[in-house]
Amino acid sequence: MSACSTSPTRPEDPAAGPVAAGPVPHPEPPRYTGDEPPAAPREFRAAWVSTVANIDWPSRSNAPPAKQQAEAIAILDRAKALNLNAIVLQVRPSADAIYPSKLEPWSEFMTGRSGKEPSPMWDPLQFWIAQAHARGMELHAWFNPYRARHGAARTPLAKEHFANTNPQAVKTYGKLLWMDPGEEAAAQQTLNVILDVVRRYDIDGVHIDDYFYPYPIEAPAASGGEASALDTPSWQKPELPFPDEPSWQRYVRGGGTLDRAGWRRQNVDRLIEQIYLGIRREKSWVKFGISPFGIGRPDRRPRGIAGFSQYDKLYADAELWLQKGWLDYLAPQLYWPIAQAPQAYPVLLDYWLAQNTRGRHVWPGLFTSRTADGSAKPFGPNEIVQQIDVTRSRPAARGHLHFSIAPLMQNRGGLYDRLKVQSYQSAALVPASPWLGDRAPEAPTVAVKRGENGLAVALGTSKNAITYAIWARYGDEWRFTVAPATKNEVVLRDLAGVPARAVVVTAVDRVGNESARASAKV
Repeated sequence: MSACSTSPTRPEDPAAGPVAAGPVPHPEPPRYTGDEPPAAPREFRAAWVSTVANIDWPSRSNAPPAKQQAEAIAILDRAKALNLNAIVLQVRPSADAIYPSKLEPWSEFMTGRSGKEPSPMWDPLQFWIAQAHARGMELHAWFNPYRARHGAARTPLAKEHFANTNPQAVKTYGKLLWMDPGEEAAAQQTLNVILDVVRRYDIDGVHIDDYFYPYPIEAPAASGGEASALDTPSWQKPELPFPDEPSWQRYVRGGGTLDRAGWRRQNVDRLIEQIYLGIRREKSWVKFGISPFGIGRPDRRPRGIAGFSQYDKLYADAELWLQKGWLDYLAPQLYWPIAQAPQAYPVLLDYWLAQNTRGRHVWPGLFTSRTADGSAKPFGPNEIVQQIDVTRSRPAARGHLHFSIAPLMQNRGGLYDRLKVQSYQSAALVPASPWLGDRAPEAPTVAVKRGENGLAVALGTSKNAITYAIWARYGDEWRFTVAPATKNEVVLRDLAGVPARAVVVTAVDRVGNESARASAKV
C-alpha cells in the first residue's frame, strides 16, 4: 500500500480490450421529493490512516499522547464532515502494535522506540474505536501480515519482537525484515495477533493490505518495492530472490508436490482462510477485507492490460479468495488513472467485478495521494472525482477507499472541497453484508418537537442497532443523515431558514440490516 471512458459501461465484447478513455460527465445530485423518501443511500466511503513511517498519524513518533489524540480527533472530524463512513486504521505496521499487546511490542512509530510504552499510558486503538463510533463511523483494524521491520525504522527491535524470539522465521530482504510465509510460526503469529484484536476490541472490520511475499527488489541494489511495481517497466528487471530456501526444502523433503510458486501461494492461501474462519468463530459480524495490488492474474486479464503480477510476484491469488468466499470485501488497489490504457481504471474495475462470483463486496482503492503531489505523474484535481463516478456507474461496486487520509486533510489540489460539493453531498450507510446475518433489528420509537435550534428528534433505542438512518423533510425535499444509536436525541437544524417538519427513521445493525420505518412530524 503505497504507494473515464467515452461510455462508462463495460464493453460488450470482452476480447475487444480496454475501452477508449475520455471524460466522464459528472451526474447532478439527486433531489428527493414526494410523500415518502427513497431507500437509504448505501456506499462504503473509507480512508486508510497509515501509521507506518508516520505517513498519516501520528505526525511524529514521539508526540505526547494528548497531541496524538488531538490529531486523531481532527482526522475523524474531517472524515465525518466529508460524509465518509469508515476509517481503516493501521494497527500493526511491522509485527508491532499501536495498542497494548502481550503478543507484540509497541511500535516505534507510536512511541519513538520499539517496545516503549506511551507516557502517560493510553490505548490508541480503543480511543479511535470510541471516537469513530461516536460519529457513526466504522473502524477497521488494518494489519500488515508479514512485514517485520520497515525501512523507515530507526530504533533497535524490542527483545520481545518476533524477529528476536523467532529469528529462524524472519528473513532479511533488502532494507526490510520479513516474516517467511512458509514458516508455520510466522503464519501462526499473524493469526494470533489478529484474533487477539478481534476478541479484545469492538472493531467493525479486519483489514490486511497487499504485502504478502515482499515486493521484489531489483538485484543487486536494494531499491524497488511497490512504488516500482506501479511503474510499468520496472517489474521486468532482474530480482533479488526471497531467501526462503530452508522452508522450501523442508516442504520438498516432506513430500510436497507443488512447484515453488504454487507452494508460496498455498502458504498465503492457508493464512487467508484461517483468518476468515477465525474471525467468523470469534465475532460473526466483523468484516474481513483485503486490499491486493490492482492487476489480476496474467492468464485472466483483459486484452491490453499489462503490468506487475501479484499472482506471480507476491504469490497472492486474490481471485481464489473471492471465489472461495474467504473475505467480505475486496479493495483492489486501482492506482492508475482512467486514461492509462495498459492499467485503465474502468477495465481493471470490471475485471475484479467479474471475478466476484460469490457476491461479496468489491470496493476499489483509489490513489488519492497522487493528487497534486508534486511527482512527475500527479493526478489532476478531477481524476479521483471521475473515478468515483466510474465506480458508481457499476451497480455491483458500491464503495471505495482513499489512500490515504493525508491529501484530504491537506485539501490537496482543492480535492476535499471538490469531493464535498460534487461527490459526498449527503451521508450514506455502509452496504449490508447479508451473508453475515440477515435478521433486521426492531424499528425505533420516534418523537419530534420543535425547539429553538431546530427539530429535536427523540429516539428510542432499538436492540442490536448501531446506527440510525434519518430522512428529514424540509419543505418538499427529503434530506438524509445518520447518527449513532447511542444518541437518544438528534437535533435537525434549519437549512437556509427552512425547518424540518417530518422525519422517517430506521435502525441499522452491525452488518447493515435495516429495520422497518418509524415516522413522526410536527
